[in-house]
Amino acid sequence: MTGIQEYVEESLPVMEQFYTIQGEGYHQGRAAWFIRLGGCDVGCVWCDVKESWDASAHTRYAISQIVTQATASGTPLAVITGGEPLMHNLDSLTRALQKEGIETNLETSGAHPLSGNWDWICLSPKKFKPPLTEVVACADELKVVIFNKSDFLWAEKFAGEVKPGCKLYLQPEWDKSEQMLPLLIDYIKANPKWELSLQIHKFIHVP
Repeated sequence: MTGIQEYVEESLPVMEQFYTIQGEGYHQGRAAWFIRLGGCDVGCVWCDVKESWDASAHTRYAISQIVTQATASGTPLAVITGGEPLMHNLDSLTRALQKEGIETNLETSGAHPLSGNWDWICLSPKKFKPPLTEVVACADELKVVIFNKSDFLWAEKFAGEVKPGCKLYLQPEWDKSEQMLPLLIDYIKANPKWELSLQIHKFIHVP
């Protein structure tokens, strides 16, 4: 068998799939097909998709089914997110998407070993379960959520570990954005290697 059908025997727990506008980070504003996988053991207290944490609560779909939906959308870009997507082996999913001419972007905390073939890796390290060195080294984008003032030191720790050219973003935690945003602005002005990331999808009311 050829194409996506060769992966029909493999499956992944999918919480949801949808076509939208990427709302955060380097690819902000681009049309993208989101594949949100179930399963996460990082446990961020401020997570806005806690229903994704239990992988067993979500239907498993064959790789071929997942890729067929992505292809049908006409998307140029697939974003694999979660949950924590690296809890699963993503080699076959990314290979099948790329065979269809779709870019593959990963959104991860980096807490599990890296799998998959990626056009872009966005690392968002969490204190609740720190990232693995191997994932930090591969990140194209470092996006640190700022929940309190101590998170600036957390951000700087990983800014010193990522590869040269990795994009650096600070993003206010949504529920504390009014409080934290002025601090982020001042910090970025004082440390212009960082850029500001906002969750624009929440402002324009898209998924």
